[in-house]
Amino acid sequence: MPARNKNNIDFTLLVTVLILLAIGVAMVFSASSISSFMKYNDRYHYLKSQGFFAILGILAMMFMSKFDYRILGRFAGALVLLSIVLLIAVFIPGIGYSANNAARWIKIGDQTMQPSELAKFALIIFMAKSISNKKEKIRSFKHGVLPYVILAGIYFVLIILEPNLSMAGSILMITFAMLFAAGTKIIYLLGWLIPLLPAIGYIIMKKPYMLARITSYMDPWADPLNTGYQAIQSLYALGSGGIFGLGLGNSRQKFFYIPEPQNDFIFAIIGEELGFIGTSTIVILFLMLIWRGLRIALSCPDTFGCLLATGITCMIAIQATLNIAVATVSVPTTGISLPFISSGGSSLLFVMANMGILLNISKTVKIGRS
Repeated sequence: MPARNKNNIDFTLLVTVLILLAIGVAMVFSASSISSFMKYNDRYHYLKSQGFFAILGILAMMFMSKFDYRILGRFAGALVLLSIVLLIAVFIPGIGYSANNAARWIKIGDQTMQPSELAKFALIIFMAKSISNKKEKIRSFKHGVLPYVILAGIYFVLIILEPNLSMAGSILMITFAMLFAAGTKIIYLLGWLIPLLPAIGYIIMKKPYMLARITSYMDPWADPLNTGYQAIQSLYALGSGGIFGLGLGNSRQKFFYIPEPQNDFIFAIIGEELGFIGTSTIVILFLMLIWRGLRIALSCPDTFGCLLATGITCMIAIQATLNIAVATVSVPTTGISLPFISSGGSSLLFVMANMGILLNISKTVKIGRS
């Protein structure tokens, strides 16, 4: 069992996370103040919610940073089962909560919880524990690929039914990344993509709104008032920000031009208010986080910790990349949040808990902390 230094976590990672969190709380308030006042007659509604979950997130991160990550492996199966049950529960009237023609949440009092966030968490822990136990068997298709493809497939189907293609896709990408990191043969990884791509294409063709997002991505100005609307407004926001931005709180696009600006398109609001300097800072902070996460993974003395750190880091990298790509119209519009920054209680809570686990793993790693 690897030795642990109980007083030495990765300080650079911790500071990076806290800066991203602080920027997130400030930008959620700036982006949401107008819509919050119109919807709730309280311009601080989203700020209070985000601030509350930011505090809970810090507490969760502190707890998980002191909780021995190796114990998490014991709960891997239970977490998978619980996540599947909750993913099914979103479709049960009285338990699930629907908004914008999507059933993605479970209502808990005045708050909502997104089970797909737990699914990502459970998948990473389960794969890390299972793969670390299999050792060389991971290089076989039967033991090293098939069980995880089946589990990812179950998650994919349940999440796509909500529907939430971006979250379902991120589940598959996390699975692919962890299998690749574990040493699975490339031919096996490419093999399960062959039937998957036509399946995703079929799903998109059967869902008119998904197909519309693809076509509008190719030419947003072909339908500027409907399918291309969000993409165009996002580009307007980023373009009008210039180098230094219009100033914090001075966004024009948040005046109902971009729907729900505190969520999926918050990066565009950052670009408008803080300019190229602000968006570059966000990108650099995420690159710093990913770099530290991968260093921790590569230097971790045990396989479970290595794969756990890899999965967590890849999850952050995938979400951040997709969100920024959507805001810059580099990929079709999806509904995936920007970690630490977009408004969303359960998303923020889980991502902060994951950062606590990553900090906990860093205690076993002998690398520079600065």
